[in-house]
Amino acid sequence: MDKGYSSFVMRRFIQAKHCVPVVPPKSDIKKPWRCDREWYKLRNQIERLFRFLKNFRRIATRYDKLDTSYRSFVALGLMMLMLKSM
Repeated sequence: MDKGYSSFVMRRFIQAKHCVPVVPPKSDIKKPWRCDREWYKLRNQIERLFRFLKNFRRIATRYDKLDTSYRSFVALGLMMLMLKSM
């Protein structure tokens, strides 16, 4: 989630799911909260991973009917990313 979703309602919803929101507050919020900047930076890496996986049309559109087939193609995409980074 990014700053566009940084409302108190959204933060409460995430906390109710037993997760820790790490989005920084917008600059116009009167009572800003503290944010873990290191965790927020890791969010970018995760977004780049999903962007890479969505380049595979089969993964982005979920052509597969079975979850096992879909997971297999996600694993194949991750292996291709690892080979590309070597």
